[in-house]
Amino acid sequence: MPDQPVTIQRVILIVLDGVGIGALPDADRYGDSDAHTLLHIAQACGGLHLPNLQRLGLGNILTLPGVPVALPPLAHYGRMKSAAVGKDSTTGHWEICGLTQAEPFATFPHGFPDEIIAAFRQATGLEPLGNVAASGTDILRLFGEEHLRSGRPIIYTSVDSVLQIAAHEEVISPEELYAICRKVRTLLDPYRVGRVIARPFSGSAASNFKRTPRRHDFSMLPTAPTLLDDLVAGELTVYAIGKISDLFAGQGISTSIATRNNREGMEETVAALQQVGKGLIFTNLVDFDMEYGHRLDTPGFAQALESFDTALALLLAALAPSDLLLITADHGCDPTTAGTDHSREYVPLLVWRPGMTVGRDLGTRTTFADLAATIALTFSLPLRSGTPLAFE
Repeated sequence: MPDQPVTIQRVILIVLDGVGIGALPDADRYGDSDAHTLLHIAQACGGLHLPNLQRLGLGNILTLPGVPVALPPLAHYGRMKSAAVGKDSTTGHWEICGLTQAEPFATFPHGFPDEIIAAFRQATGLEPLGNVAASGTDILRLFGEEHLRSGRPIIYTSVDSVLQIAAHEEVISPEELYAICRKVRTLLDPYRVGRVIARPFSGSAASNFKRTPRRHDFSMLPTAPTLLDDLVAGELTVYAIGKISDLFAGQGISTSIATRNNREGMEETVAALQQVGKGLIFTNLVDFDMEYGHRLDTPGFAQALESFDTALALLLAALAPSDLLLITADHGCDPTTAGTDHSREYVPLLVWRPGMTVGRDLGTRTTFADLAATIALTFSLPLRSGTPLAFE
């Protein structure tokens, strides 16, 4: 560390969506006792090449093929345990921002009850297809062609608290689909459904249907104020990149930048350094989860990790002495285990700022909210929950 550390003006918080590092003690309650996203990917692919994450200290958190221990690591390193109930993106991101869910969001493993479907019909004037729990790829195979013939939107869910609506972009435009989702969102808060997700797709037949990048999430409003609200109230910028704004229903967000993939997410994160003078740059990189974890694509997941590592070098070089970088995840999404859903796992934690040359072990944090506490302390905001990291 420099002899006289520069006061932090910006925090860059990157969430690697779905990049877990081992089953939590209660993972068996979720059917995830064998999950270990990062380790299993590295083992299946004969090791990972992540030189920038390795230098920061990723290999110091866990023994990982291809990512040796750094002696010394540049960053402080550790892992975090979720104190919330659940394993979805909304729960994870809310906890990162200091709001820990003690009550799980509702799930519907056998489809939605008649009263919800009846409310959907009344609100939209549409008769849905599906109403089953299934993966997005199976849904298009099972119902996509009937949707093309009938124009009826496809409703489905998963083990997570989501109501997803799939529609072909030439049958129901993305803008129309978003409007349907907004109507449905207002119906579901009493049922504690975490997210309504618009799932546009393209193609002409079951053999070539493909989801497009115009997905949009409509989350419940946070059930209490979060770090983001405190930042905005303190006249600090919250610059949200990727699906961050969706997960907080736009609450506590100054600027939101939509992205189609991890590459754009990292490009926008570097570009944000020219836009934000003081505050939080909050980025979600969704490809690990959406494109590879849920689709059981282990080689693709490995390639995405290595591409992120390459992009990370550009970000590290662009950071100023008054910047603080936090890298973590929101849950696991192990593509090597049975099922296509999220996994209840520890998440990695790397903390770095320019001038740091020797990191230390931050141990196992008992809640993601330690990040909220750290950012709050940095900007002299109220400490709602969690324990600040000692990173100086």
